[in-house]
Amino acid sequence: MLSIHPKDHTPVQIQAYLQAAVGPRPIAFASTVDENGTPNLSPFSFFNIFSSNPPILVFSPARRVRNNTIKHTLINAEATKEVVINVVNYDMVQQTSLASTEYGDGVDEFVKSGFTKLASDIVKPFRVAESPVQLECKVQNIIPLGTEGGAGNLIICEVVKIHISESILSDNGSIDQQKIDLVARMGGNWYTRANDGLFEVEKPLTTLGIGVDALPEDVKKNTIFVGNDLGRLGNVEHLPTTEEITAFKSENQDVKVFSENNQTEELYKKAKWFLEQDDVFSAWKTILSK
Repeated sequence: MLSIHPKDHTPVQIQAYLQAAVGPRPIAFASTVDENGTPNLSPFSFFNIFSSNPPILVFSPARRVRNNTIKHTLINAEATKEVVINVVNYDMVQQTSLASTEYGDGVDEFVKSGFTKLASDIVKPFRVAESPVQLECKVQNIIPLGTEGGAGNLIICEVVKIHISESILSDNGSIDQQKIDLVARMGGNWYTRANDGLFEVEKPLTTLGIGVDALPEDVKKNTIFVGNDLGRLGNVEHLPTTEEITAFKSENQDVKVFSENNQTEELYKKAKWFLEQDDVFSAWKTILSK
């Protein structure tokens, strides 16, 4: 394993390692204005939500590694204490990347990247009309993390108004994760599209799972099952009853044959198949059929 002491490498090298290893990172497409009202628009992937009551977002415009200069977004946030954070979906990712170009003072990135300005209701910075969710924010605090190139500046924002496109809402009024079609940053030039890899994991808080420690030892040690399989098997509230297992075997001929012939490995392969079909309870009934 490669082991690295950050102080033994250049900031450029450390930044590359960290950005490639820590991801995917959500994108804060930050809109600000300077003291004269001149707009600025730039994406940042050092970003996340940190509280819902009060609603707090934090993003970090880092000092430029190559020359230790700071970005217009940071200057504007310090001066006006306002920002709009627009979320980025797949339909706008190329334009968002274009807006990251380091244009000079006074250049309007809305115009350069082809985005539409939308007046905010509470703060002065414009919203990006093309963004499916726009968050008007007041800057609570800015915490500098250093004075050298690569040092971040944590901009702590309180969300004062949320705008959500109705086109991404589900029938029950919540945000549909497939309709919003979010993208995120990886290392180098790489991004990832959430819709390409969406999958569900049941939250363990919904039930009191029996835990991986409750699984039979031979199941835990069998190479057919990987860690994710064990986690799913451990996230059931109770095991199937003897009656349920008997009924299951009578309805599944291959499971019955494997059980009667003590073909444990075949049973476990069948259980693995049920897990791949998101049928955890059938997987358990298969395992307990031996």
